[in-house]
Amino acid sequence: MAIEIRKTLLQVETTLIEGGRSAAQPMKLYSAFAVVKNPWAGRGYVEDLQPEIRAAAPVLGALLTQMILDAVGSGEAVEGYGKAAVVGLDGELEHASALIHTLRFGNHYRNAVGAKSYLAFTNTRGPANAPIMIPLMDKNDAGRRSHYLTIQTAISDAPAADEIVIALGASVGGRPHHRIGDRYLDLAELGQGVDNPAGV
Repeated sequence: MAIEIRKTLLQVETTLIEGGRSAAQPMKLYSAFAVVKNPWAGRGYVEDLQPEIRAAAPVLGALLTQMILDAVGSGEAVEGYGKAAVVGLDGELEHASALIHTLRFGNHYRNAVGAKSYLAFTNTRGPANAPIMIPLMDKNDAGRRSHYLTIQTAISDAPAADEIVIALGASVGGRPHHRIGDRYLDLAELGQGVDNPAGV
């Protein structure tokens, strides 16, 4: 087996009212999780992580992508997307990073939803019931602030010390009453370009 998966979870959150006002279009947030055995657990410091990355990341990318697609209905309908990993206390942050920061994982999702933007991410370490944060951004427009979102949740029994939680997130719609403008307005007002927003 490429990776030992203890369980998977799927969460759907629908926001109908925000700030006391009904949403013209309800915002739907989807998140898919796999709780897996850390393939480097108990082995001490491992110099070369690539064998396990090559074996496990494609399996997890395909699995979680399909869970999102099944829940949303199509890749085309996904507007915002992101990823996350939380490694248990006996693991390294590098272990969390290893399974999500590879094209062997992320390209399953990018291709399925037709995305151009990079996948926003978090990689953290924590005990069971640790906060899991999945940052989202528009899949094709990194400056579209209406889709700067964060899915926050927790899994009561994961990650165990020798586990990793791997997650993908999606949104259909952005924040219900978006009114802070997009990044491009700031850039224009500050006289900065998209490729050098700080003007350095």
